[in-house]
Amino acid sequence: MPFAFNGVTRIYWRADGHSSLPALVLANSLGTDFSLWDPVLPRLMRHFRVIRFDMRGHGASDAPDGAYTMDQLADDLAAVVQAAGLQKFHYCGVSLGGMVGMAYAQRADHRLDRLVLSNTAVSFPPEVWETRIDNVTRGGLAAISEAVLGRFFTPAFLALQDLRLERVKATLLSIEPHGYAGCCAAIRDMRIADGLPAIQVPTLVVTGTQDQSTPPARGAEIVAAIPGATITELPAAHIPMVEFPVQWGDAVLDFLLPEGDVAESERYELGLERRREILGRSYVDARLAARTEFNTAFQEMITQLAWGRIWTSSRIDDLTRRIVVMTMTAALGRWEEFELHVGAALRAGIEARIIEDALFMVSVYAGVPAANTGFAIAGKTLKKLADEAAAL
Repeated sequence: MPFAFNGVTRIYWRADGHSSLPALVLANSLGTDFSLWDPVLPRLMRHFRVIRFDMRGHGASDAPDGAYTMDQLADDLAAVVQAAGLQKFHYCGVSLGGMVGMAYAQRADHRLDRLVLSNTAVSFPPEVWETRIDNVTRGGLAAISEAVLGRFFTPAFLALQDLRLERVKATLLSIEPHGYAGCCAAIRDMRIADGLPAIQVPTLVVTGTQDQSTPPARGAEIVAAIPGATITELPAAHIPMVEFPVQWGDAVLDFLLPEGDVAESERYELGLERRREILGRSYVDARLAARTEFNTAFQEMITQLAWGRIWTSSRIDDLTRRIVVMTMTAALGRWEEFELHVGAALRAGIEARIIEDALFMVSVYAGVPAANTGFAIAGKTLKKLADEAAAL
């Protein structure tokens, strides 16, 4: 289990994604741990090596007794950065994580490239946190859980009562009361507002129209103080990456990946590499070698459009997109394409049971004859791959 050390305090952290990608550090809010980012992690990993850590007092990090300070929390971040070997990185923090990011960005030795501050603020009335500390100290996290969740999410999301809510609630209730109270003290006593003009890195502030804890006006205060900062508003409450992962991801990635429109020549190269990744390099290279003067322009067009635009979007994960393509091609009777994508999926390690379920859906929504043909083709492909494996 990787720990960074700030003195004797252990801060739990982990890295996910390819080491060749730019680094993105994520910092959780008060009352959550690094698992808060799970809904957006697969998408972020398409673009970054993602480093997550638990604030002291939360998750697997130590929870020392006593009040914490914002300087200590920023030191914890610096320790994680050092332990992960980061020379330059993007940072995104939500709520308390945003406050820590602002404190760290004011340091002369920071290693920030770009800064995202989601649903955060720079000051609160001290009595708010005195009351919170008292309630938690006397009654534990259960004493405040319903109120906290009511601020984390919109009423519509709370009414769903789904597993995402239950997971966040379970994390909140698992936190040591004295660790939670220690972070409350750090927020109560922070003095980061005056240093905002010293932040010189590109900064995005994300706000939520239904955020009671840090409403949009609080985000606007931060934008007004940080030179060149920009702001975007989502139809969310305090924890948008759980409730609105796609919209939150769009906003953050548009800021962190500011390439603008990709030239068509670049779009072709991106699409070609993506096509090889999904369908297999040998298949794609064979198709390229078989091009003629008559169909070359068409091949370039579908590579740019299908693979360079649709398949490069990170909004939908690859497994979901594969299922959609297989079910659509089966429903339309495009059996050559269906067979191609079934074989590519199986070669990529997708289990046959997934294809089976996809064809069950085809039988209900597109008809049993289509599913019957699909099962026959998929069965032949499975046997062919099994024979190839046995011959190795």
